[in-house]
Amino acid sequence: MTPIRHNGTEDTESDPILDAVRDCVLAVGVRRTTLADVARRAGVSRMTLYRRWPDLRTLVGDLMTREWIDVATRAIPEPAPGLDTRTRMVEGLVAGVEAFRAHPLFHKIVDVDPELLLPYVLDRRGASQLALLALLTESLREGHEDGSVRRAHTERQARALLLTVQSFTLSLRTMTDEDDPELDSAAFLGELRTLLERILRP
Repeated sequence: MTPIRHNGTEDTESDPILDAVRDCVLAVGVRRTTLADVARRAGVSRMTLYRRWPDLRTLVGDLMTREWIDVATRAIPEPAPGLDTRTRMVEGLVAGVEAFRAHPLFHKIVDVDPELLLPYVLDRRGASQLALLALLTESLREGHEDGSVRRAHTERQARALLLTVQSFTLSLRTMTDEDDPELDSAAFLGELRTLLERILRP
């Protein structure tokens, strides 16, 4: 898979500055993290940070994109004989929702800085969502080609899928009752699997 690049010059998959901001955010949250904290932890000057990121919000945005794309790509099953694209997509999306909800950075942001997520839920698409849409679009095209996915407007399909899994990721705990096996997280992930299968089946 082609690496996602956000600042135009350097690959962010293994970046000590992004690692440093991740550690800072996990320790104290986004609002209490400063560029000085990140520079100190990364062992670089603040000017080095400013050359690549104009402010902390942009830096945190690149961090979230790196982490979320890593979760998404790890969740997708490897190709195997007899495993069509639709099955890989469904299993990957369900596993991705589960992995997102367990991710420590996601937990920290939801618990301490939930307002950071609101613009991307209510108002606009962010870099993370655009990168995820690119992954979904690529998979949908493969599914159209092998006949395992219903043919439709690819970009619309990708956006509808992202809306579906995003709602399960962000809002699942508002609907679950973990003391009831018929209404716990596992049961709802089963419902998500059924939804995705029916959405994608030709």
